[in-house]
Amino acid sequence: MGGNAAALVALSALLVCFEITGVSADASNHRYNPGDTVPLYANKVGPFHNPSETYRFLDLPFCSPEHVNEKKEALGEVLNGDRLVEAPYKLDFNVDQESKVVCKKQLTKEEVAQFRSAVSKDYYFQMYYDDLPVWGFVGKVEKDGKDPSDYKYFLYRHIHFEVFYNKDRVIEVNVRTDPNSLVDVTEDKVADVEFLYTAKWKETTTPFEKRMEKYSQTSSLPHHLEIHWFSIVNSYT
Repeated sequence: MGGNAAALVALSALLVCFEITGVSADASNHRYNPGDTVPLYANKVGPFHNPSETYRFLDLPFCSPEHVNEKKEALGEVLNGDRLVEAPYKLDFNVDQESKVVCKKQLTKEEVAQFRSAVSKDYYFQMYYDDLPVWGFVGKVEKDGKDPSDYKYFLYRHIHFEVFYNKDRVIEVNVRTDPNSLVDVTEDKVADVEFLYTAKWKETTTPFEKRMEKYSQTSSLPHHLEIHWFSIVNSYT
């Protein structure tokens, strides 16, 4: 068996394990009524080019509740080094949200510098929604052929969630960051930020039993997703 094939087998086994031991939904059967709360947990942040280097989501000064609710880890999550905390976004089942404010925050000079460092290293974040993993980048660097001393660093402040459902179950979730909703973190100066999110629900005919298949088909995954999953596989070999 070739290296890629072996990795895919190991990956599929890990995903099945996580599906069994991960976050309980309804919380037990992943079935919801319109308006029901669906668990959304923030997990890790880390540099794109070094997926083995990860930090807690709350290590960066995102919006966070006064009292952080941590999820009790299952065995698979402990082995994977996960530290799941309740995310600041409320994605109730089959309820659209349009540019909803998560929080308004004044970033200190130190926090701006922290975000700029994360953006410069291509940090991505990871979350789990009804046990389904999603990824997104923290920000972007505008180089435009300039000298590195003239680069511009921007933090994404608006997250768009696209959720697909089949009857009373979540089938797929995707995340994208709005390239037009940015905060300039190039200079060490105080910045007022309004963090937002949007949620759009779409119906699909994909059965619940097949919702994990795309994660075992690395050819259909973004490059950083492949890096992430194979870093997990390599940690077990």
